[in-house]
Amino acid sequence: MSTPKVATTEFFAPVSIGEAVDKITILRIKQVEIRDDLKLANVNKELSALQAIYLKHVGTIPEAVEALTEKLQSVNQKLWVIEDDLRNCERNQDFGPNFVELARSVYFTNDERAKLKREINVALGSELVEEKSYADYRVTRA
Repeated sequence: MSTPKVATTEFFAPVSIGEAVDKITILRIKQVEIRDDLKLANVNKELSALQAIYLKHVGTIPEAVEALTEKLQSVNQKLWVIEDDLRNCERNQDFGPNFVELARSVYFTNDERAKLKREINVALGSELVEEKSYADYRVTRA
């Protein structure tokens, strides 16, 4: 049996532009939310590397994409708060109406996130596009 090779450097994988922008916005949130110096150094290093690659491939970012990026950042910040609130409910063993509402808001908010990532992909002509396939949960009214 052979020993698995351990990566000693970055791992580059093809992703959609929207996925890269999503990661950048999450790292920006982590810059604000994380207090541990070692973790923050890792976040800053990853953000710097990812932003450099993004700017190299995209160049000048259109205003429309900047606006979509700001919306995506806001949605990801909302998800951060939702996840924190869910963990607080878990810690307190509080699974009442607030927990249910928070849990439901995860997929509503993730749907909004996916829509924004797709819009960024379309706006920048990304060759890769993330696809989702979930059952429609919306109630149709006759």
